Amino acid sequence: MYRAQETVLEIDFKVLKQNFEYLKSKIQANTKFLAVVKAFAYGSDATEIATYLQNLDIDYFAVAYVNEGIALRNAGITKPILVLHPQAVNFKELIDYCLEPSLYSAKVFNEFIAIASLQKQTNYPVHIKFNTGLNRLGFWENDVNYIVSKLKETNAIKIKSLFSHLAASEDLEEKAFTLNQIESFKVISNNVTNAIGYKPMLHICNTSGILNYPEAHFDMVRSGIGLYGFGNSEKENKNVKPIATLKTIISQIHKIEKGETVGYNRAFKSASFLKIATLPIGHADGIGRHYGNGKGFVTINSYKAPIVGNVCMDMIMVDITNIDCKEGDEVIVFGQNNTAETLAQTAQTISYELITAISQRVKRVYLK
Repeated sequence: MYRAQETVLEIDFKVLKQNFEYLKSKIQANTKFLAVVKAFAYGSDATEIATYLQNLDIDYFAVAYVNEGIALRNAGITKPILVLHPQAVNFKELIDYCLEPSLYSAKVFNEFIAIASLQKQTNYPVHIKFNTGLNRLGFWENDVNYIVSKLKETNAIKIKSLFSHLAASEDLEEKAFTLNQIESFKVISNNVTNAIGYKPMLHICNTSGILNYPEAHFDMVRSGIGLYGFGNSEKENKNVKPIATLKTIISQIHKIEKGETVGYNRAFKSASFLKIATLPIGHADGIGRHYGNGKGFVTINSYKAPIVGNVCMDMIMVDITNIDCKEGDEVIVFGQNNTAETLAQTAQTISYELITAISQRVKRVYLK
């Protein structure tokens, strides 16, 4: 295990492999597995993660934007890459780098056909997204005839997959809603398939869909947060483990007398004698101000140390009065024991927001 001497995000590839194998065990052998590596692979390192997963024989990758896909191609990723939210201004580059767009509206659909035609493309692989209840991106069921009519006018594109996105697959109290989404997707897929005369891949399941709705795995499943170690439930959090540990060190220790204040705006006032440790990590590194003033905490020598006062741009201060520690000691901000999910809950947010916020200036250390 790496012993921190500065602020680092430690990424454990052995744990990533274990998470992948667990999720893969939930699907049939002929069901493809798509790894979502958008947002720097959920705040870790997209090129390192994708390279490792490609060697584990992943079937597909997904990113949010074209520039993320280009970065993967430049890093040597050769597997198919689905771009979930492409912008028309990037369509030429998307084609240049052999990325595959999600087309989710008439405007985007027609713009891509126009660019693909200008580039003299034939049967360029595209993915058609349908909105079945998330109400974020996607065609509606009554757009099927329009899509089919446009496809008959061009040979520039060919549908590689039809897909949708579950809105609440982790919440079993919303099971009826989720099942309705799945049934709606089946109807749409059948209508499209019958009209075009061939069967594209179908996929709707995210991580919680993989775990909770095996009947909806179809031809491919997509996993993001599960690969990085969060199962979206107490039960599944025991089966996957966080791949990333955010570590820092104690830069300096101060002894604070009763009545003294700590940090900007004197946000904390001591009610008694305290020992305060200053750590070289702050909101510029991804630890937002909402974790300050006793809400968030770090772990030092297995003990919790609450954050004192406001989070600064490059530093936080924590209460170590009852902890035996010294300057230079390692500090765990989040990891496998006190997870990002646990820390996020102290500020009434979710693990996704915390882990994707970790700044690129934080050094990445890889355990391979």
